[in-house]
Amino acid sequence: MRRIATSLGTIAAAGMIALAAPCSAQAADGTLIINGIPYDEPSGCNDVSAYPGAFAVHNGTDETAFVYSGPACTGPLSRVVPAGSASGAYGRSVYIR
Repeated sequence: MRRIATSLGTIAAAGMIALAAPCSAQAADGTLIINGIPYDEPSGCNDVSAYPGAFAVHNGTDETAFVYSGPACTGPLSRVVPAGSASGAYGRSVYIR
């Protein structure tokens, strides 16, 4: 009986560790170009400027880019730039998965 309890406890602990392990982050494939500056294999938030302003986004990745009016990808969403497209944008930061 003790062996069964020990085995079940070990299996339960292994399962909890597997579920608690963070998933690995994966960058977008391709290059995101913001105002002529290339970001290869980008992921996460990229601050563009200290103040809101107009800038160019060329999304040469396989993911959608989201332009936010605030720093650190906060504030209202001001533009969505689909994968493989380019657009003028107004804001302070760009997020890509």
